[in-house]
Amino acid sequence: MTDRFTWRHWVHQERDSIRFAGRWRTIRDLDGPGPDTFVVEDGDGEARRAVVSFASNDYLGLTRHPAVVAAAHDALDRWGTGSGAARLVAGSRTVHGDLEAELAEWKRAERAILFPTGYAANLGVLTALGGPGVRILSDELNHASIVDGCRLARASGAEVAVYPHRDLDAVEATLRRRGAAGGRTIVVTDTVFSMDGDAAALDELTALCGRHGALLVLDEAHAVLGPEPPPGRCELLRIGTLSKALASLGGFVAGDAPFVELVANRARPFIFTTASPPATTAAALAALRVVRSAEGAALCTRLRHHVAGVAPSHPSPIVAVVLGDEAVAMGASAALLEQGLLVVAIRPPSVAPGTSRLRVALSAAHTDDQVERLRTALCGLLEAPALAP
Repeated sequence: MTDRFTWRHWVHQERDSIRFAGRWRTIRDLDGPGPDTFVVEDGDGEARRAVVSFASNDYLGLTRHPAVVAAAHDALDRWGTGSGAARLVAGSRTVHGDLEAELAEWKRAERAILFPTGYAANLGVLTALGGPGVRILSDELNHASIVDGCRLARASGAEVAVYPHRDLDAVEATLRRRGAAGGRTIVVTDTVFSMDGDAAALDELTALCGRHGALLVLDEAHAVLGPEPPPGRCELLRIGTLSKALASLGGFVAGDAPFVELVANRARPFIFTTASPPATTAAALAALRVVRSAEGAALCTRLRHHVAGVAPSHPSPIVAVVLGDEAVAMGASAALLEQGLLVVAIRPPSVAPGTSRLRVALSAAHTDDQVERLRTALCGLLEAPALAP
């Protein structure tokens, strides 16, 4: 009998190869409103383990804020569950425009436009502005959404150059070469990098882009504690998410009106996607108003306090404990779970081989006691012979 290709055989082979490499992933269900939650350990939800979660990007703890929840309820009552169409067709509601206006004001921009997710915002901006005659310079540790946006832009004719992480000399050298040859350049970077929690050097990057006429695109998804780009130094687009500090779902791009309007007319993830549900949009608007209030400032102060308790002088609520070996990282995560602490292990392909780690995500919703439990447990793990560097 002649062997012939079947999809089922191929799928089984691919699944087996992932399992053999020790990289098979499963989805974990949680059942609880915040850091104090339960891990569901069986399919029917009867077996549950109480844990404190250090795995959520709800950095300010606003997903259960009464004003945020009430805004979502009110929007459901007024507009129902969905928007029904793309914004440019007939899917927009007044709450979409209200949120965009306040996002623009928050980001010191002329305009903002909403996307279904932050991922889609990166895809939309890079494909709308990238194409023939454009070079995109991208940090090697940028988020997957930027990587995919660069790939799509390359398919449309853009050149893409990946520079070493936070290497300003490499950025400047490429900008000089591009300036001599002519053409348009985009420099794109995370403001805070999602797997390491370190920050881009925005003072230097904005100065370089201004000097060489490059457009700087910043993904600020994790920049709840900054840094802020200095105003007026270069052409700038700021991409953000509604799903982390703003406790909802969606993304946005903010900048000067001509840039944002061009993106709205060219970005396929905006043009061909149904508008965000009114309830999630209203929730994000309510959360933004909390963030911009005295209460929001107090929450940021509390979050900084928690970060300092785990990693003094660290710039973000993402603290990476790099352990190297994948099995060691998975074992450390399991050991913490046994102590009632949910801290996820990050391994390839999310990070480079040999850099597997624990990724701690801190929130203003954590208590001082919970953070101290985490700090003590991490110290104990790192002192264990099997985990010592």
